[in-house]
Amino acid sequence: MARLCDGGPQSIVRLTEGMDLTRQGVTKHLRVLADAGLIRGTRRGRESLWKIESRQLDVARSYLGLMSRRWDERLARLEKHVTRSRE
Repeated sequence: MARLCDGGPQSIVRLTEGMDLTRQGVTKHLRVLADAGLIRGTRRGRESLWKIESRQLDVARSYLGLMSRRWDERLARLEKHVTRSRE
């Protein structure tokens, strides 16, 4: 994901450069991300170029932000409860 975010659309060859992962392993990860709607692959000649689906990433970011705020609220209530119990 980081490479796709930083470098725009990339082939599997470019995505695996300098990594200790096989192309086959990275391809499996790409398919999972594509099935989740977070990336999209398009054919260019004999290779596929993969790119981020920013709209879906925004949806995921929004959801994770909501969950983070909920956990922050719950942890604050727990901290308040624990502090009161000590007094």
